[in-house]
Amino acid sequence: MSTGYSPVPELNLLKELEERVGNEFLAYGFEMRAYGDEDALRHGWSAEPEFLDRVKVFAVANGTGSLYALWRCDGRSDLATLPVVILGDEGDYGVVADSLRELLLVLAADSEVVAGSDVDPPYLLGHPDYRQELEYAEGELNGHTELLALLQREFGLTPSDDAQALMRAAHERHGSSFREWVEPFLAAPGWQ
Repeated sequence: MSTGYSPVPELNLLKELEERVGNEFLAYGFEMRAYGDEDALRHGWSAEPEFLDRVKVFAVANGTGSLYALWRCDGRSDLATLPVVILGDEGDYGVVADSLRELLLVLAADSEVVAGSDVDPPYLLGHPDYRQELEYAEGELNGHTELLALLQREFGLTPSDDAQALMRAAHERHGSSFREWVEPFLAAPGWQ
């Protein structure tokens, strides 16, 4: 496994998979970004050093440009166990998952995730099952099918029957802490 993309093995696996399947989404609306892309945060969120140090962008969450990021809520060394937050394209935000592995289960639902509001949890937008309309030749790569195979092969995970419940629970556990932490940055002069 490559370690060049990020210091997080789970993210490296996703990046490798995305590169292998090419133009296929791994999940609806999901695209990897440069790990720790501070420009995306500076221009839409905050340029404060503490904010940039503790929020590490790694992917686009949906078609409107919302971002997934790890929130360094404490000093733990295993970054894959940090809460995953969504930073909406219009200033909304929320906690999506307790960890990267839990986010993988949310991605298995193959639906765009919307940030919600500062008090409401993120939610699955839903979409018509466009993948069922596509026919793949035997052996042809399908990004979402490959993601599901990676979940099973690498982590022994099977998709959740209720990804929305996973997000709701993560928001209940971490949402108020994230809101308390992020609000001072959003109240700073110059925040859009």
